[in-house]
Amino acid sequence: MARGNRAQVIVIGAGLSGLTAAAELNRQGIDVIVLEASSKVGGRVNSATTSLGSHLDLGGQWIGHGHHRITALVNKAKGTTFQTFTRGLPTLARDGRTVSLFSPSVILAMIYLAFLELVSRIYVPQGWITVTVDKAIETLVPLEMARQFLRLLVAVSSTAELGLTSVYSFATAIPRSGGLLTMLGTRGGAQDTLVVESMGITTSMLASELSQNIFTDMPITSISQNQSDNVMVRTASGREFHARKVIITVPPPMLQKITFDPPLPVERTALQKNTRMGVVYKAIAVFEKPFWRDGLGGEFLILDDPACGVFDTSSPGGPGHLCFLVAGTPARQLDMLDANTRRESLLSRLAPHLGHRVLQPVDWHEKAWHSDEYCGGGYLAYATVGTTEGLLPMPHKPTNNLHWAGTETAEEHPGYLEGAIQSGERAACEVARALGGEVHSIK
Repeated sequence: MARGNRAQVIVIGAGLSGLTAAAELNRQGIDVIVLEASSKVGGRVNSATTSLGSHLDLGGQWIGHGHHRITALVNKAKGTTFQTFTRGLPTLARDGRTVSLFSPSVILAMIYLAFLELVSRIYVPQGWITVTVDKAIETLVPLEMARQFLRLLVAVSSTAELGLTSVYSFATAIPRSGGLLTMLGTRGGAQDTLVVESMGITTSMLASELSQNIFTDMPITSISQNQSDNVMVRTASGREFHARKVIITVPPPMLQKITFDPPLPVERTALQKNTRMGVVYKAIAVFEKPFWRDGLGGEFLILDDPACGVFDTSSPGGPGHLCFLVAGTPARQLDMLDANTRRESLLSRLAPHLGHRVLQPVDWHEKAWHSDEYCGGGYLAYATVGTTEGLLPMPHKPTNNLHWAGTETAEEHPGYLEGAIQSGERAACEVARALGGEVHSIK
């Protein structure tokens, strides 16, 4: 048991990655302390209860097809899973009208995506590292609607600002997420399954295992290593914690406010400098029932600015939940609007397709992740154009007694909940071996 301000291991960040690592070490009898900058645990997992008593996720929520680690964790937390409601293909909409998925613009966009998928699996030219996604689309795609369609799909799947990230960065990440079809798909894809009780049951369960060893409201200001195998972590309040090993799960761009002594190696400081957090706004409109299933359904790709994806995340027998995702640069446009205007702007674009009932939700929840003081954005950090340091998976070689985790470092499914767990397990194994023990994955 950790005592006061000392433990064998300190984990920085109480998101899914950090809680996974800490719980794994704790089960092996290794003393661990978790330090979290915000006032609550969960990180990029953020759950809420609606006025109708249903549960929703404003952060990570989907279990992708074949994501066995997060599936096991949800089962362990006694969660109830269900498949995301879909009719196979979303409704594409622009200017209040539906667009045929067999229109020339959509077919052209799909040809470009198929080409990118093929290239990602064979060979991605190094020269693409200086070409932004936005520039490539603007230069190579002749039809405006096709350009809008491609920008929306890339932004929603990556949350990168397309004028700041390279085609190379996006293309090389595709195979690690199972391919574009998987990344963009609902049934059988990355948006396959949801949890009735919300994903918060997983982080709450892991946190309960660690009980008094989690300290919230602890922003870190400095991390010092010395020759006596001791690491000192200092918080903004001046409190100091000591350990033999530290696992850092904070994304690289969010580490720039922390002073390291001795300074981090050049490659790690370059990683912090040359990566940015993804930009994403998420909202969920709550209705007494999912009335849209009597019509077009609740899965849309809206091309009107700011473009967004809409998903039906209603649980069986529960109230209706419509989930809105606005990603990349378009999400910043919503920052300039007040809450009521944002809601009206998003819902009004569905009215021509779902009727005026969609304008009157009984509840509305929203979260602009790029405005979060401690997460800084979501779903993950990405490499800026012209740089290689932040390519996925991001580097995680230990720096003396500092070990690195977080979904960006995952070898499998980086950026997803699955990747967060994988990175936490890996870091816990590294530390346990260094301390003379062994850690097993979640069963």
